[in-house]
Amino acid sequence: MTSPLLQGPILPTLLRLAVPNVFAMAAATAVGIGETLYVGLLGKTALAAMALVFPFVMLMQMFSAGAMGGGVSSAISRALGGGQAEKARALAVHALCIGVAAGLSFTLLLWVFGPALFRGLGGSGEVLEQAQVYGAWAFCAIPAIWLFNTLISLVRGSGNMRLPSGSILAAALLQVAFGSVLGLGLLGVPRLGMRGVALGQVIAYYTAAIALWWYLRQGPARIRLALGGVRLQWPLFQDILRVGALACLSPLLTIGTVLVVTSLVAAHGNDALAGYGIGSRLEFLLVPIAFGVGVAAVPMVGMAIGAGDVARARRVAWTAGAVSATLLGSIGVLLLVAPDLWARWFSSDPAVLAHARSYLRWAGPGFGLFGLGLTLYFAAQGAGNVAAPVAASFLRFLFVLLAGHAVARIAPQPWALFAVVGGAMALYGTATALGVWLSKWGGGVAARTPTRGDSPV
Repeated sequence: MTSPLLQGPILPTLLRLAVPNVFAMAAATAVGIGETLYVGLLGKTALAAMALVFPFVMLMQMFSAGAMGGGVSSAISRALGGGQAEKARALAVHALCIGVAAGLSFTLLLWVFGPALFRGLGGSGEVLEQAQVYGAWAFCAIPAIWLFNTLISLVRGSGNMRLPSGSILAAALLQVAFGSVLGLGLLGVPRLGMRGVALGQVIAYYTAAIALWWYLRQGPARIRLALGGVRLQWPLFQDILRVGALACLSPLLTIGTVLVVTSLVAAHGNDALAGYGIGSRLEFLLVPIAFGVGVAAVPMVGMAIGAGDVARARRVAWTAGAVSATLLGSIGVLLLVAPDLWARWFSSDPAVLAHARSYLRWAGPGFGLFGLGLTLYFAAQGAGNVAAPVAASFLRFLFVLLAGHAVARIAPQPWALFAVVGGAMALYGTATALGVWLSKWGGGVAARTPTRGDSPV
């Protein structure tokens, strides 16, 4: 049976796959909104502490779901597109090994170096103390985040978007429920503050990872985890890592960009830092919308590359990029005109609101091109060639590093830094699009007719 991902009409097929993802990412957005809301009830010191820790937590999500997860989905989809179902099953076991090892390693690293990183970002006094408490507990969730997102990526590589979307929605609801109850001391539970907010994430991800593990081992999954009978081989690790490991540089550079801006904004005081935290929280929550469209493109591009249809793979990439640019660009324009639609949800402090509005007005115009670039990054993962998007991420980081420090000397006002952020987004999207346009896809890939037992879906 031929997969509709290989021969179906591109836009309808893409939207069919993307809608469950975007819906799930909307749930993740609700988590961010809800979490920031109840953290805001703990005070602006708590908001500033979250701004210091959040980039590292988001980095783990971006590594495990968007970067290495994209490498996993790419390898699976290319194997299935080429009619190699047994290879896909073996790749699943290798992906699991990578996810578990990475999760444990990052937890240890952040436990050891987290406090120094928070101080390096300008954290001090009570803000630093709360950031250390929140971070120590939030980092406990990292192994579960990696396992959860690796399992989801296996399923996405086969073209199944509904199970991952439902799993993300369930984890989101659990995180909001436990985080608010434990953080604010609702329902008679002791008020744990930032420690309780972090525990909500820990409980949610370990529960979701265990449930998804059971399903892939026992349930009717298309790619079932069978740990026995698979011999670990470097070429299969390499098939995942040559995309996933290089792709990890992109979110690392993204977080580096945020850290540079955070450290520069922190010099203007806690009001500016809290306002920036509200505004940049939206940027990180826009990422999942582009993610929802982008990960839908990964199996479509990957299967087309595996089947030798490079022209279709490119059409899928540009279609997905246009959809994402339209969605994020519309949000950017809306918040340019009415920033309080977002900012007033999280604070009533006039000084904090002024900085949040400033961020949205200066950075918002870049959202559309940022969405284009991010979605093309995922499409390039499907093709197995992420060099151009990674190079664009480096350009963005370099621009913020150089221009941000120059602006801090010449025009030492937060709004000038926010303008640099918007310009960097536009640069990233433009450079990624140009790079993908010029990149070679599918070199050495020969079409292979699937056998009866090797149907991709």
